[in-house]
Amino acid sequence: MKISIEVREADSDGKRAIRLVYYGGSYTDPETGKRRHKRSREPLDLFLYDKPRTPAQRHHNKEAERAAEAIRAKRLYEYETGKHGLSGTSQLKASFFDYFQSITDEKAEGSQSNHSVWVSTLKHLKVFHKLPDLTFEEVDQTFLEAFRHYLIHTARTKSSSPLSSNTQSAYFNKVRAALNQAEQQGLIRDNPVRRVKTIKPENNRRVYLTEDELRALAKAECRYEVLKKAFLFSACTGLRWSDVQKLTWREVERFYDGYRLVFRQKKTKGLQYLDLNKTAVSLMGPPSDPQDRVFKGLKYSSWHNLELMRWAMKAGITKKITFHSARHTFAVIQLSRGVDIYSVSRLLGHSELRTTEIYADIIETKQREAMIQFPDVLSEPLPSSGY
Repeated sequence: MKISIEVREADSDGKRAIRLVYYGGSYTDPETGKRRHKRSREPLDLFLYDKPRTPAQRHHNKEAERAAEAIRAKRLYEYETGKHGLSGTSQLKASFFDYFQSITDEKAEGSQSNHSVWVSTLKHLKVFHKLPDLTFEEVDQTFLEAFRHYLIHTARTKSSSPLSSNTQSAYFNKVRAALNQAEQQGLIRDNPVRRVKTIKPENNRRVYLTEDELRALAKAECRYEVLKKAFLFSACTGLRWSDVQKLTWREVERFYDGYRLVFRQKKTKGLQYLDLNKTAVSLMGPPSDPQDRVFKGLKYSSWHNLELMRWAMKAGITKKITFHSARHTFAVIQLSRGVDIYSVSRLLGHSELRTTEIYADIIETKQREAMIQFPDVLSEPLPSSGY
């Protein structure tokens, strides 16, 4: 490892920022055959005057140069003693591909959609890197910035279309998650993701139903009765498709004068307690054996997705709904009714409040009422000041 001091060009104030440059070896570009150096940079809170004119400025430059050299020496010592970077040479040379694959395999037991994102991320990592293996040593700031650029500007889907910003964000976040986990496990000590910008996802439009539309849907005929009941149940409870589909009678408990669900979320693995309203209880039907599914025969298929659209059309709804629209509907209706966002977040099983805050942006009813009810200050007399 070689570390040098780099002084950047002067800015508009005539100051030149100082940073450290880490040289982590080199590699041969498989496309051009040229030798390329691997570098990462650490900004320092130091600067030099480009053209010092006073004794004070010249003194400042000398002190800044001494401080930068002291930091460089400290970083070299930390690296040599194993206090900086990976905890050992063997871990430094360990395969990041293998580590990422092990995490991907663990995710197979959870949400199928989440697991598929991990799988796709690894595929793109291998396409980007182009070499059979990738070590932890190679996953530095330069590598991550280049991979980020690849996702935004180069990566393509199976149909040769550019990745959406949400997909770019999801893939990059999986790499971040893997490195964060490696840091927590003590495999790395200097996590390069801290010096690389994330890819911000777009706030996609969430399709939901109003209370009137939900009532119309409940009255309309659906070809698959179990699909109808399951969708309405999700809209009344906020449960995800994965949790509705796997729900068994063992997870339904008598609680005071009603019923509650005690289950572990398939996506987050978190244990959740959810009291059921009368509508949700009626949609489940009569109890059965504890191991039986509450919604027997509920399957994920293109036919069921198509029937959701047909069912909506019969109810006079032109929105392009999916099963997840039921969960959106639950959130929006609860917030519109005045339920506080913290309670809605707990009901939805969100691990972070900011996930629930997305729904607050689509609550139009109360915002509209607030604007309409604003007092007409032009027609009403202004209150007397008392003077």
